[in-house]
Amino acid sequence: MSEYSAENIQVLKGLEAVRQRPGMYIGTTGIDGLHHLVFEVVDNSIDEAMQGHCDTILVVLEKDDIVRVEDNGRGIPIDIHSEEKVSALELVMTRLHAGGKFDKKSYSVSGGLHGVGVSVVNALSTWCEAFVHKDGKISVQRYKIGVPEFPTRECLRSLCPYPPGPAETRGTVVRWKSDPSIFKETTSYSFDALSNRLRELAFLNKGLSITIRDERLSTPKTHVFKFDGGVQSFTTYLNEGKTTLYNEPIFISGSRDDGFGNMIDVEVAVQHNNGFSEIMYSFVNDINTREGGTHLVGFKSALTHTLNEFLKKSKQVKKFDETFSGDDVREGLTAVLSVKVPNPQFEGQTKGKLGNSEIRNVVENLVNEQLELFFDTHPDIINIILEKSVLSAKARIAARQARDAARRKNAMDSAGLPGKLADCSEKNPALRELFIVEGDSAGGSAKMGRNRKYQAILSLFGKMLNVEKTRIEKVITNEKLQPIIASIGAGVGDEFNIDKIRYHKVIIMADADVDGSHIRTLLLTFFYRYMTPLIEYGHIFLAMPPLYKLSYERKTFYAFDDTEKDKLLAESGRDPEKISLQRYKGLGEMNPDQLWETTMDPNRRFITQVHLDDAVEAERIFSTLMGENVVPRRQFIEENALLVSNLDV
Repeated sequence: MSEYSAENIQVLKGLEAVRQRPGMYIGTTGIDGLHHLVFEVVDNSIDEAMQGHCDTILVVLEKDDIVRVEDNGRGIPIDIHSEEKVSALELVMTRLHAGGKFDKKSYSVSGGLHGVGVSVVNALSTWCEAFVHKDGKISVQRYKIGVPEFPTRECLRSLCPYPPGPAETRGTVVRWKSDPSIFKETTSYSFDALSNRLRELAFLNKGLSITIRDERLSTPKTHVFKFDGGVQSFTTYLNEGKTTLYNEPIFISGSRDDGFGNMIDVEVAVQHNNGFSEIMYSFVNDINTREGGTHLVGFKSALTHTLNEFLKKSKQVKKFDETFSGDDVREGLTAVLSVKVPNPQFEGQTKGKLGNSEIRNVVENLVNEQLELFFDTHPDIINIILEKSVLSAKARIAARQARDAARRKNAMDSAGLPGKLADCSEKNPALRELFIVEGDSAGGSAKMGRNRKYQAILSLFGKMLNVEKTRIEKVITNEKLQPIIASIGAGVGDEFNIDKIRYHKVIIMADADVDGSHIRTLLLTFFYRYMTPLIEYGHIFLAMPPLYKLSYERKTFYAFDDTEKDKLLAESGRDPEKISLQRYKGLGEMNPDQLWETTMDPNRRFITQVHLDDAVEAERIFSTLMGENVVPRRQFIEENALLVSNLDV
């Protein structure tokens, strides 16, 4: 055993710690961590906006995976720090825990609290540069892997390597190229994923204009987000395509002391629709707290308590003499909660969950008071909400009974798996694949052609249920969905547990035609509504079977669309009349060997992983296309028909 002495103790200096353990600062070095770099820089601009010093932000995705963020805020200070003897800009860009948000003099509330955000971006970039427009001058400093190449100095306006933007007269520009040795999975940013977050920020900051432009395309793509209604506009936007139960969102706002001398600002907008899904977004200092926290607990508790109190005084109590659960009152609810907290305690650098225990009481008390006042003066609205909550409660009880019945049935069946499932022998879920196939014919070919060690086949039959139009008790008892729920083995709805899934690849294998597209859409709607983590964690895939089989001179080729078919015909150099061309009408036309060779063999197949880059837009699309409201669906089809008019399906 080697000697362990003081020489073995390593001291990481500067930003070396970030590069050694990037996951501690950005959560992951995958695509989410890559996007986190952008959000860290944008959050600094948002902090300027929250103080009233910035009204325009520009995010540009340049070619070669370069990102530029501009704002017209006050600009990072460039004067020399009295103790450190370097410019404040250099301190902010190169030192962890250096920033202007600790003493609460420059920023009363902010999202960037740890002083590590932009310095982490700098550390994880091949190069980074910062330009500060201040007092009629432009100052610049450039960094290589977090190390300054020169002291902060003045830059001639004509030498700035970007076109004029919001920081043309004042503000800050940060431009960087992420380091591929850190982000080994990808350094390519998702325009849609970034747009989703920037849209949220625009909703949460009334009057703030945020633009994102993708210059990687031959024709740049641009989104401009600016909203004057705040969280009310956000809620209305989320409910587009749905049939709401009352016209305007219920808006709650106010400030409360947290018991420690800090004023907490709270804004909430809620609106029920006739659907069955809950849509809820919570924010702290404009940071999306995806995992919730004490503020969200306080809101949910207040909503449930208030509605239970009104139930006692309502005629609805004759229809339901129990008490509502939280799920009962939140069925069909769309809500946006935003709080401003001077000293938020987030769990982790990625700020996914608020931990301040005192915030729960602040939010709960304020929401209780204002909801009670609102419902006292709007009896028609409270009656509508109570009626829907009663129906939801009865459905919950029916769903519980259906689950119990299903569990009893499975207990009697030692295998607990559906008869339509041809399972595999592999025991490790990470290595197992489940192919969901429509039709006995295609299912039979898939069973014969598969690798029985790690590939399972589940054959479906008949018309699938559109879960967008029904409650969970109908989902649990549906004979088409029960086999899927049982096969995946992780439950459904609020009982779904991602840790219990039996397969890490769930592959929807449907025909390459309109009917197949419909089946895929219905299955995706089910997974999105009742097994959302399957999509969030990347476990859902779409098989891509070929459309054509070309044969000549004892050689066989497969084409997945008309373009590929025409290319193969041209490359063959053969007389088209001497080429055997078969167009598959469905998977059932393929024999087992062909299905394995083209669609199931991991070494040769093409499968598409289903991602959830933009949760807000996904919600709107599912509601529009699969919901009961016909008008927005017709409008969507009319607006997008030209995009698919030339497709041969």
